[in-house]
Amino acid sequence: MENLKKTPLNEIHHKTNARMVPFGGWEMPVQYAGIVAEHQAVRSHAGLFDVSHMGEFEFKGKGAKKLVQFLTANDIDRIGIGRGQYSLFLNKNGGAIDDIIVYRLGKTTYLVVVNAANVDKDWKHVQAVAKSFDNVQVANRSEEFALLALQGPKAEAVLSPTANRNLSEIGFFRIRKAELAGIPVHIARTGYTGEGMNGFEIFTRTEDAAAIWNALIASPDVSPAGLGARDTLRIEASLPLYGQELDEETTPLEAGLDIFVSKAGDFSGTEALEKQRTDGLTKTLVMIEMIDRGIPRHGYEILDGSGNAIGKVTSGTTAPYLKKNIAMGYVPPNHSEIGTELAIAIRNRALKARIVPRPFFKR
Repeated sequence: MENLKKTPLNEIHHKTNARMVPFGGWEMPVQYAGIVAEHQAVRSHAGLFDVSHMGEFEFKGKGAKKLVQFLTANDIDRIGIGRGQYSLFLNKNGGAIDDIIVYRLGKTTYLVVVNAANVDKDWKHVQAVAKSFDNVQVANRSEEFALLALQGPKAEAVLSPTANRNLSEIGFFRIRKAELAGIPVHIARTGYTGEGMNGFEIFTRTEDAAAIWNALIASPDVSPAGLGARDTLRIEASLPLYGQELDEETTPLEAGLDIFVSKAGDFSGTEALEKQRTDGLTKTLVMIEMIDRGIPRHGYEILDGSGNAIGKVTSGTTAPYLKKNIAMGYVPPNHSEIGTELAIAIRNRALKARIVPRPFFKR
């Protein structure tokens, strides 16, 4: 793993005997005590994740709002200072270049968080588009930030003693300046686990990451958690993963993310999405629960009632908290009704499954 990037917490992960794996060009912890134990820790008390591999782009200046509005599918006018918004970068065909979170830090300052594996691609896209906009400065600040995620029902109780402000004042998808253990940070009530109001993400300088990690992990209510639990948690919460549910050939309408796409305005991909709304979809993302015993995995074929292949699983797992085998996958819209019985091809057997409402889990 010599050529992989390392987060500021890499040494701590090794000392904690984390199992390290390559992910998006980084050496990252996939598990510590075990995926199931870490998953349950998040659902029962709190799990601490190192997500410093994520990228951060800053947009500043009088023209920042106009540029961010064109780059992103959601309506940036809907967020005031101190608020965040889930959104997407789209190509001209409406396909997802990446899914992102946009934070408005000031009147003319925005911070966009992008997926680790897409940082270089996203940055080239942003730079190319920004050439046509005036009065805006864009900066890739990914190497300046460390990002920690504290997720679970006891997250606020763990954070509060170290914070210099009342965390209950930070609403869902809000971001505020604060100090943790005397260290300046930005705290957002966001996450990728389905914990909703029970999740926080902490932006700090790379040199301060270890001190914050150590202060939080000292709590008996906090367990370190790796990428493995992050994946099972987000599948349980029906949250998409770029490269599986989302890619440049898939639009947010197909992925069931319509509410995060502005119905009006001029943004990249507008015309393609309008055409798709008029003509209809050719595929749609569904939530699948197994009836027969079997674990659906990425790439497994989805079959209709006659045994015909109609799609593929994009993500699947045994959900530790729900104690069910679940999956997400794309099928034609005429096979997407809730309650529809399908089958998943697992080891040359067609095992029964059904389409269920989204999400599988909601706090």
